Amino acid sequence: MTDMVIKDIVREKYSQAALRAAGSCCAGPALEGCNSITSNLYGAIETGELPQAAVLASLGCGNPTALAELQPGETVLDLGSGGGIDVLLSAKRVGPAGKVFGLDMTDEMLALARANQMEAGAENVEFLKGDIEEIPLPDASVDVIISNCVINLSADKDRVLREAFRVLKPGGRFAVSDVVTRGAIPAPLRNSVLAWVGCIAGALDENDYRAKLTAAGFAAVGVEPTRVYKVEDAREFLTAKGFDIEALAAQVDGKFMSAFVRATKPAAV
Repeated sequence: MTDMVIKDIVREKYSQAALRAAGSCCAGPALEGCNSITSNLYGAIETGELPQAAVLASLGCGNPTALAELQPGETVLDLGSGGGIDVLLSAKRVGPAGKVFGLDMTDEMLALARANQMEAGAENVEFLKGDIEEIPLPDASVDVIISNCVINLSADKDRVLREAFRVLKPGGRFAVSDVVTRGAIPAPLRNSVLAWVGCIAGALDENDYRAKLTAAGFAAVGVEPTRVYKVEDAREFLTAKGFDIEALAAQVDGKFMSAFVRATKPAAV
């Protein structure tokens, strides 16, 4: 499967998810197969002041804004910003002296995010169209990079991490939520396109993630599990795709997890 095929599949699925969240079509879950991963990530206080469409379009696997220790005045970039929930939450944390960029490749998600921005009255926010493998920002221009269950969907993660390193200022922080794996995963699950788009098959092994961040130039790399999954969490989805749940359980349980992945760009590069 080529990188472009993977990107086209992901773009189509997330375009439909944006339309669902906006109420335009296709009633049902925002993204099939992700309910056990994307649910119950944000507190009522966090979501209470946000546009409902931003909350409905949330397809992440964690809450990076709660863990990234954002400070007033910082410039933040959200890779794969979707409907804008993490951008809007970050905008509150960095305040009017700060700035938050959201980057997404999907026109429907960008339209939804900009509508949510207007509804929220967030003036320190800008949404950009582009790929996370080729970030449309200058070198050393942001203090913090966040992302929420998006880097695992990229077919060229090394390039994503190199780009993240490039746009961070010296001393800048990489602070993302992502799906990672621990140990060997059955090949049929790794190779399923539908599972890939359902937030599973694109995930890196936690040790590979650490190695790739180090190779990109990052220091102080850490991978902290925040939610561990069992095959039962995705029984309905996997059964519908033809997987034998009982056969997979022993090979899969405890090997998929959401994690907070952090690293720092050295102050002297």
